[in-house]
Amino acid sequence: MIVRPFRRAGVLALGVFVAGLSACDIPRPGPSMNEIFAGSVLREGDAYIVAVGDRVNRAANVPEALGFSDALRNAQVLGGDTIRVGDTVAVTVFENVPEGLLTSVDTPGTRLQELQVDSEGYIYVPFAGRVRAAGQTPEGLRSAIARQLDEQTPDPQIYVSRTAGDGATVAVIGRVTAQGVYPIERPTRRLTAMLAAAGGVSIPPQNAMITVSRGQIRDRVWLNDLFEHPSLDIALRGGDRIFVEEDQRRFTVLGATGEQALLTFDAESMTAIEALARVGGLDATRADPTGVFVFRDEPAAIARNVLGRQDLVGDQRIVYVLDLTAPNGMFLARDFQIRDGDTIYVTEASAVTWNRQIATLTGTLGATGAAVTAISDARSLP
Repeated sequence: MIVRPFRRAGVLALGVFVAGLSACDIPRPGPSMNEIFAGSVLREGDAYIVAVGDRVNRAANVPEALGFSDALRNAQVLGGDTIRVGDTVAVTVFENVPEGLLTSVDTPGTRLQELQVDSEGYIYVPFAGRVRAAGQTPEGLRSAIARQLDEQTPDPQIYVSRTAGDGATVAVIGRVTAQGVYPIERPTRRLTAMLAAAGGVSIPPQNAMITVSRGQIRDRVWLNDLFEHPSLDIALRGGDRIFVEEDQRRFTVLGATGEQALLTFDAESMTAIEALARVGGLDATRADPTGVFVFRDEPAAIARNVLGRQDLVGDQRIVYVLDLTAPNGMFLARDFQIRDGDTIYVTEASAVTWNRQIATLTGTLGATGAAVTAISDARSLP
């Protein structure tokens, strides 16, 4: 059989083309399992690869620390008649002598009106001087004024009343029905009551986070925790700022899943199984259930417990591996908590990658064969 030069050249070109194609990367959704393991510190990378088990779940599942500090939790409820900075009080003085310091025979009682509590918490009473008023009840202020006047006039009789005030207010802003500045009154002396006065939150309660700022203190809690833990329903103080916001924590799901997306948390906590369910679960035609990975930057304290090492400093890159086919794999995934910033990646089954390569090569070979046939037919024409 005689092989014509043009046919020999076509076969040679086909071999070179196939060899070049096999050296190229086939399109795929992400790294393979072997490529992820190559990023381990034991090989050529800088991440710790950790198989999830019961011990790892206990070490890694550390809830985000939210709550009020002791400075906020230990504050006592303000009395309904507590005098505050900015309030105005009236003081009436009766003396037991015909001619007293502030009275006379014709005017046995003297009424001092509109005494405003200054920024330092004091009022000024003639002959008594500056008297501490802020934080006292009218009865407490009455006793304080009487003690200071008693040194100059015998057994003075004092009457004190609050006439007005503008110091005991809080600002409620964010995702509430009615933002505004609200006075601290007898029914609204605690946090939950003040939120109710503002019309309640305008977002799903399970997603609501409450931040309270008081001076240099800025603490945050979940709204649901206010009802589950009554000690968090703190007493308010004038000048407090209450900010209601929706949970902004996010995680990413990539790879062989029903959907690839950037998602926000819809509850205070979320497990790996729940996160996968949010995107339709694993793709039954592509996913490798032994290769569910969670990529995370762990704080040093947690990383030490997870890895059983005490020499780690700073955040550590950790890749958690979940094998859903293991006897307890589904339980472990059900208990593994997802955190803000996590990336969940599901690898493709090796058979899928192989089939894609074969399909690509088969399609390429068919196209190349058709081209060679066409050349051969053209050469055979007279």
